Amino acid sequence: MNLNYIKEKISPIIKVISTVLIASAIGLELWNVYAVTNNIQVPSSLNPIFWIERFAVSCHLIEAVIAAFYAPSRKKMPIQYATYTFFVGTVGLLELFDKKDK
Repeated sequence: MNLNYIKEKISPIIKVISTVLIASAIGLELWNVYAVTNNIQVPSSLNPIFWIERFAVSCHLIEAVIAAFYAPSRKKMPIQYATYTFFVGTVGLLELFDKKDK
C-alpha cells in the first residue's frame, strides 16, 4: 500500500467519518448542556463518551487554529480552511502542508 493509494482511497472515507463524528459530538455536547440547564438526569454511563468527545473536539479545535495560522502562507482563506480542518481533522492539515500544492 503506497501513499498515493492512501490519499486517493482512504482520505475521503476519513473525511466523511470525521465530519459525521464531530457534528455528532457537538450535538451530544449541546444535548448535555441542555440536560444540565434543565435539571434532566443524564445517565452516568455516558460520562466516558462525553470525555472522549470533548477530547476529540479539543484536538480538532487545536488543528483548526494551526490551519488558520498557516493558511495565508499557502494562499488559502484562514477562516474557511480552519473550519474545514476542524471538521476533517488531521487530513486537512496534511492537505495544507502537502508539498505538491506549492
